[in-house]
Amino acid sequence: MSWWQQAVRPLDGAVRERALARQRQLTKPAGALGQLERVAVELAAMQGRERPQVERLWIAVFAGDHGVVEEGVSAYPQAVTGQMLRNFVGGGAAISVLARRLGATLEVIDLGSADPGLALPGVRHLRLGAGTANFAREPALSAAQLQAALAAGRASVSRACEAGAELFIGGEMGIGNTSAASALACALLNCPARALVGPGTGLDAAGVQHKAAVIERALALHAEQLGDPLATLRCLGGFEIAALAGAYLACAQQGVLALVDGFICTVAALCAVRLNPACRAWLLFAHRGAEPGHRLLLTALEAEPLLELGLRLGEGSGAALAVPLLQLACSLHNEMATFAEAAVADRGQ
Repeated sequence: MSWWQQAVRPLDGAVRERALARQRQLTKPAGALGQLERVAVELAAMQGRERPQVERLWIAVFAGDHGVVEEGVSAYPQAVTGQMLRNFVGGGAAISVLARRLGATLEVIDLGSADPGLALPGVRHLRLGAGTANFAREPALSAAQLQAALAAGRASVSRACEAGAELFIGGEMGIGNTSAASALACALLNCPARALVGPGTGLDAAGVQHKAAVIERALALHAEQLGDPLATLRCLGGFEIAALAGAYLACAQQGVLALVDGFICTVAALCAVRLNPACRAWLLFAHRGAEPGHRLLLTALEAEPLLELGLRLGEGSGAALAVPLLQLACSLHNEMATFAEAAVADRGQ
């Protein structure tokens, strides 16, 4: 059995029932706080404590380049990946700002940028390759690269656990990764590229049409492999997408809530769920993004995200924006008075 197929940590059903009972006693109509009530109860079950909290945060941004960029599917040059790695550790990227504001640990992992000589202080350079291969012509990853990328995600979660993290956020960076994510989504959902492909970082209508055509060609090329989720990830994925999938699987096994970001992270989450369906219980979805395929993915995962702000940045930024909502959900659950404590008449009394 591969490590990602191993059992996940079970949620604490008894604590869930106690948390539900507490929600029914708080000074509000039942269900009045909507999703915040559900989130608080699920966090309690995950953490095994009736009064949960999410104060210790770990954000891991996984980066890698994509060979499919040579097909002209991106509005930005591939050099941007390395430049953004510098921006992450320099504190100037959106996720850097959000991590500072939240007091979160920010880890930046370069799995395989196109510049193999890139050496930035503060970045973990794993160098699985100078980007993936062009999936429109051959499998994107070798079997060894796929194993290493999955393991990189797992290792990041292990470091988060050692630091006492109560919440894991995975982010991504890589020019061309919306193409890889779209191709994966098409294969996993068995739907045509035109239903999923969007502008990514800013393609015009002609660019979107071209990207869809490239993806359709890749789906035809790898058709014999696409019945198996692991083979699909190897043929069409990216280093960072595989690492995210590995991280989500490891979160479920090690008992840490994973807050899933946007379109690309949701594709990785779907890969993880296809590899080990039980991991779904440990995934919470932060937002519904602007990419057209994101809504279909969320539906397939039976996920109701916390936010809908038209985001399409990535980096884990949408998940970071949702963290204060989780913290407030915990505060409401933990600190509101019960009807008895406040001497307020409950319904029917």
